[in-house]
Amino acid sequence: MGVPLAQMWTVASYVLKQKLKGRKRYPLVLMLEPLFRCNLACAGCGKIQYPAHILKSELTPEECFAAAEECEAPMVSIPGGEPLMHSRIQEIVEGLVARKKYVYLCTNAILLKEKLHLFKPSRYLTFSVHMDGQEEHHDFAVCREGVYQTAREGIREAVQRGFRVTTNTTLFDGADPNSVRQFFDEMMALGVEGMMVSPGYAYPKAPDQKSFLNERKRVNDLFTMIFSNRGKGWKFNQSPLFIEFLMGRREYECTPWGNPTYNLFGWQRPCYLIQDGYADTFQELMNETDWDRYGRASGNPSCQQCMVHCGYEPSAVNHTFSSFGGIWGTIKAMVFNTYANPAALNRLEEEKGKLHGPALALAALTIDGKKPSGSEPESRAQHKSDKSEIEAA
Repeated sequence: MGVPLAQMWTVASYVLKQKLKGRKRYPLVLMLEPLFRCNLACAGCGKIQYPAHILKSELTPEECFAAAEECEAPMVSIPGGEPLMHSRIQEIVEGLVARKKYVYLCTNAILLKEKLHLFKPSRYLTFSVHMDGQEEHHDFAVCREGVYQTAREGIREAVQRGFRVTTNTTLFDGADPNSVRQFFDEMMALGVEGMMVSPGYAYPKAPDQKSFLNERKRVNDLFTMIFSNRGKGWKFNQSPLFIEFLMGRREYECTPWGNPTYNLFGWQRPCYLIQDGYADTFQELMNETDWDRYGRASGNPSCQQCMVHCGYEPSAVNHTFSSFGGIWGTIKAMVFNTYANPAALNRLEEEKGKLHGPALALAALTIDGKKPSGSEPESRAQHKSDKSEIEAA
């Protein structure tokens, strides 16, 4: 498993402390968004859809520290936007590390090589590089050619300098399971500490609403093909029970308070994906949010097909430390993780003859057997044209 023992112990002791205090709801990871500005225009992301004055805004280091102290979660994930574009990101990271928070700085790695000198290797700091598959699939997902190779170079440089590096991968509808398995091999060969993976789910502001995995059965089928019959070389920086959940081997209810989000507008209700207003303080978020309105059991239409990590990985971690069965299940998932499945192996073979991702998108645009010149999905083409506007902001 791609999580250091010291970090595992910190998280385990924190969770057990919450349970001894009788707390039903507690945060595990603070999702800290210090800005929405980015140097990419991914069709599956809605952050850059904010107006220019919002894209120019940043949280101060002091606001970030206050949120971390108020929340008290042992881990802090710093997404965005692109956090390496923040004018004071060095101060933010140094301050959180000084507070002994395990920091995951989420980056597309375009700026990683030129910004590495700002940081010092630490067991508390991990660069979590956004990689959505092999080169063709990744560049298609982020709507720009060449990003995969730039990210590879950034990962290699960071690993050589002694930094902890993980990858985070979002899989969309039409993902090629064989390619994803090869991608995992490539990332392990680069020397990353571990990988994180999650299905993409409808982000209301995202320009491309057609590519999300909005059916649980499709998620289960995809991840069963990916994770069954796997080799021992893959390491994942996330709960093994969450992986089994993605495969349909376990059932959990969402715990959106497990990964609370703090950004320019305050504490976002109820989670990273849904914006149902904001709270001024963390306690207000926890005490005054009607949590019964969210999650699959609530009947909320927005939650019925979601299986995203920000809501369900905390559920898996909670299960691990809730009973002997949870601990034993986690141990088994860590040791016996090959998941032999002949049927899934046969389906992988069948998938080799199908079109996926970029090839499928281009085939869908074929007219009279000929590809339109320079064609690509409209939402992606339009989103790529937004690049200059984003950078200007």
